[in-house]
Amino acid sequence: MTALPPNHFLALPRPDVELGPPAGVVDTTTLAAHDFDVDTRTGFMPPQPPLARLPDQWAPWEDAFAAAQSHRFQLGRKSNITDAEKAQSEAWRAHVRQLPTLPTTGLLRSELLLRRAHHVLSWTMHFYVHSLPPDAPIRIPAPITVPLLQVSHHLQLPPVVTYSDDVLYNWALLRPQPPTEPAPALDNLRTLSSFTGTRDEAEFYLTSARIELRGVAALEVMRATLDELFVGDAIARARITRYMHALAGVIDELAALLVRVREGCEPETFYRDIRPWFNGVDSDAGARGKWVFEGLDENPEISAPTELSGPSAGQSSIVHALDIFLGVDHYSHASALTGHGPAAAAPSSAPKVSFLDRMQVYMPRHHRNFLRHLSTRPRSLRSLIEEQHVDDPELIVSYNAAVAALKRFRDAHMRIVALYIIGPARRLAASEAQASSSAQEDGGKAPLKGTGGTDLVRFLKDVRDNTVDALVDVGVNAS
Repeated sequence: MTALPPNHFLALPRPDVELGPPAGVVDTTTLAAHDFDVDTRTGFMPPQPPLARLPDQWAPWEDAFAAAQSHRFQLGRKSNITDAEKAQSEAWRAHVRQLPTLPTTGLLRSELLLRRAHHVLSWTMHFYVHSLPPDAPIRIPAPITVPLLQVSHHLQLPPVVTYSDDVLYNWALLRPQPPTEPAPALDNLRTLSSFTGTRDEAEFYLTSARIELRGVAALEVMRATLDELFVGDAIARARITRYMHALAGVIDELAALLVRVREGCEPETFYRDIRPWFNGVDSDAGARGKWVFEGLDENPEISAPTELSGPSAGQSSIVHALDIFLGVDHYSHASALTGHGPAAAAPSSAPKVSFLDRMQVYMPRHHRNFLRHLSTRPRSLRSLIEEQHVDDPELIVSYNAAVAALKRFRDAHMRIVALYIIGPARRLAASEAQASSSAQEDGGKAPLKGTGGTDLVRFLKDVRDNTVDALVDVGVNAS
């Protein structure tokens, strides 16, 4: 593949987030690489390790967060939690309630500071909520509520832990890397934050981080293909044919990285000890009612949040980019329509939003801009495929190879979900059924929710099966 042209939007230098663009340099709003926050070396991951700590002005947040991690708090709903563990977590929660409500205006000078603040405050909130006893009302104290909602407003993110908090901005280098290496090696990453302090949890996050880094190759194929689409002649189509076969190979590599999570993360440990910390309101299996954010009455300029799902693989921008680029989103995103959030209060005639589209709300706003730009380009790959479905069978075969690879990726995801969530959930339901007549009646057949709040099994099957619908029969009208 040819190198990026020096004036290509993915090749433009990113200005210092604290200083802004250099004097005299126009800061465009649609084509600058920093506006998309997509790096040619690391893709949707930042090219440098994220901040590991806020300045001393916000030390109370960092100290409370560090204390939660060091104490290794237990989930409040655990049946075998000791009185000492309960007392320890309650003492920490009492300390959080007494924290000063720190101002956030100083964070506005830097996107990096805002990201770190969202990371620290949202993780602290999840520690607070999920260490509570199972029968306790969920009231999030003002020292967390007020700054978290303010920071979330500026970042245009929901005030919960998101995929970007768990993966994109939750890593550091294991060892110093030579400046000649353009991106972190896949085996040179460690996590910054953890609910459990276990290797299992770290490997769960790092698996996604490695997929994001390897996804850079897919972004490069997209870039090269989009350049050729502007020409669209026989030579361009021949190059696109090669690119599609290359993309299929990259997607298969992403699937291989996905299933490697089994090497470092034990399924029962993940389901029992790690996954519950991710739950938002939508995914709280205990149905404990809504989360009350204290401090809103004293701060009327802050709006109560409406999006409170937990982190989900559906928030990965690289997967959405593949869907949009291949034109699969018209099929895969049509499944699992939801009336959640603002759409739920609208008249019944209002169009519902698919789960995958709703998950874009949980992505960094720069990445949403990238996906929007990708989906609104005047010339799409799918339009070329539909035009050439008879005249260029080799192109269609290569396109189908890429779509089939994406389907295999989703097959791999289904296997991981079966291993890490469905299997442990059924075993837990069977165990509870032996001790409870009410559990016996249910038989563990209630729909299993994902951390995004969906009927997990149905949603994943629909997305996988609908992906296949994007395949094009050679010589048959594709419209």
